[in-house]
Amino acid sequence: MTRRVTIIGVLAGLVLATGWSGTVRSNANDDNDDGGGNGVRIRRGLEISPVKLDIKRGKRALVGLGSYIVNAQAVCADCHSCPTFAKGGNPFAGEPTKLNTTNYLAGGVPFGPFESHNITPDAEGKPFGLDFDEFLQIMRTGHEPDEPGEILQVMPWPIFANMTNHDLRAIYEFLKAIPPAEPGSCTGPGEAAQ
Repeated sequence: MTRRVTIIGVLAGLVLATGWSGTVRSNANDDNDDGGGNGVRIRRGLEISPVKLDIKRGKRALVGLGSYIVNAQAVCADCHSCPTFAKGGNPFAGEPTKLNTTNYLAGGVPFGPFESHNITPDAEGKPFGLDFDEFLQIMRTGHEPDEPGEILQVMPWPIFANMTNHDLRAIYEFLKAIPPAEPGSCTGPGEAAQ
């Protein structure tokens, strides 16, 4: 009996010392966190998405994190939205920032002989028509699956290649959740609609 009381006492002491409350945090399926401590970034990403998102069950955390990376860190709209800003929304002209939602991430930005790709979902819901493994290949190597001898010249894939698979998966899930769009018309990156 004394031994059982001692064991219960030790367990109770551990519970008090560690602050365990009997609840177990969910990891990747939690709407507010992905198990990696990204809850604040996920919520902020969902707040700042410039377009309505189609979030599939169990993907909310990844989509939110992806939106945060795309819209608050990686500046994807500067190269993949043509024009970048909506009319009256160019912060470089002293206007309140408003991204071009009509052509959001639909490509068409000229860079000399190159033009940015449309990375919105295709008819099958795949960003740029890529499955995740193909997307990962581009982000890691700069090589598109259908053009193995070519390497992307303007895309900063050498920097993005340093991202974790989890972050790249989050970007991919965000791109799957945005609406398809068509390229607009502009003369270069960062331009606002006229």
